[in-house]
Amino acid sequence: MHPTPNPDHTHDRRTRTVELNPVFSRPGEDTELPKFSLPDGESLPETAYQIVHDEAMLDGNARLNLATFVGTWMDDQAGRLYAEAADKNMVDKDEYPQTAAIETRCWTMLADLWNAPEPRDAVGTSTVGSSEACMLGGLALKRRWQHARRAAGRSTERPNLVLSSAVQVCWEKFCNYFEVEPRYVPISEEHRVLDGHELDRYVDENTIGVVAIMGVTYTGMYEPVARIAEALDEIEERTGLDVRIHVDGASGAMIAPFVQPELAWDFRIERVASINTSGHKYGLVYPGLGWVVWRDREALPEDLVFRVSYLGGDMPTFALNFSRPGAQVLLQYYLFLRLGEEGFTRVQRTSHDVATYLAGQIGEIPAFELWNDGTDIPVFAWRLREGHTENWDLHHLSDRLRARGWLVPAYPMPADLTEITVQRVVVRNGFSRNLAEAFLQDLRHEVAYLDALTGPMPSTGDGAAFHH
Repeated sequence: MHPTPNPDHTHDRRTRTVELNPVFSRPGEDTELPKFSLPDGESLPETAYQIVHDEAMLDGNARLNLATFVGTWMDDQAGRLYAEAADKNMVDKDEYPQTAAIETRCWTMLADLWNAPEPRDAVGTSTVGSSEACMLGGLALKRRWQHARRAAGRSTERPNLVLSSAVQVCWEKFCNYFEVEPRYVPISEEHRVLDGHELDRYVDENTIGVVAIMGVTYTGMYEPVARIAEALDEIEERTGLDVRIHVDGASGAMIAPFVQPELAWDFRIERVASINTSGHKYGLVYPGLGWVVWRDREALPEDLVFRVSYLGGDMPTFALNFSRPGAQVLLQYYLFLRLGEEGFTRVQRTSHDVATYLAGQIGEIPAFELWNDGTDIPVFAWRLREGHTENWDLHHLSDRLRARGWLVPAYPMPADLTEITVQRVVVRNGFSRNLAEAFLQDLRHEVAYLDALTGPMPSTGDGAAFHH
């Protein structure tokens, strides 16, 4: 692994040390501390706190970060609970049996929310984030395929997984780490998401499953799980291949049940074997927490599950990580109790309303053309209208907005659409209508500034940048 060059690594003494403000230093303490090696001596807690506090203060304002899906705010009671539970290790189910029981309650609630046939018969687990949850969902698909192939006396070599070219990078990692061939279905102007079109070109006897995304990272659009399932039904009728779906619902699995409750995307569709979500995205919890649920015990092969006994009971565990925080699990349970279905509906619909309002306003700016309108998850993207200008692009606009504190990424679309650059806004809980108005004012101001240029802006060199 080759680390990115660090501007702090210079020969200047001042850039290799942390200097204390005289106001903060105490008699007898060092006034300079090394940045890249352990100090020789100790510091007072107050001094060490002030150093870390002041360095972290240089980060951006999380509330103005319109790039991230990850939650940036919780209430004071959640903060207290977080501090009280910071020492709990989720893997130690014998020492913390109540936290383990609460974990089970949470994923059972999710199984119920996602319309599992029998929620108490479903299987689930918490994870560090939805990336780990995706890995577990993919591993279950692979192992289930391997068992079926061996039972039929066939080879288990060359497994493949079918996914959209706009898939999140964790799926690329899964295929790389667990030796599965990724088969990317390219998106296009006509098919902006994986929608079942020509799916039979990618599915064969070695396909372990198809990934459907409820909220594509690039744009926030839903992939139509029901249509994908219909395409797989037709393939099975012709070929006999029974291919299951994993729904990557990192964001949408906590939006659709509350904003689009009639939309069939979950365990109501028989081909859906498993679903993951991010507790730390629209589950409204601080990072890092993910969840994955399998529709029933048949969907999760038993030989992937380890069992731990506690209090005379039996606790199945399936995870890539071992020690990990238990506090976020308690925060998720707190929010489930605190908000309930009515509260989650109100919170998610508020974010949804702000997103569709913002998209409508931005769509009216002559410089822009919307790629989508925020009616799926509260996320939308736009591109520069063709022929509008030769003097600036969306990377320049992103830089101008960053100078005002707003983080709004500009990036190329995935393979086969890389000539299209878009900007994306993620509306999260806490991004109010008032903040949206403030953002619109700054956006219009910067667009007017760029439109008034009499010559081209210099290249930013950011053409390949993308932040998930």
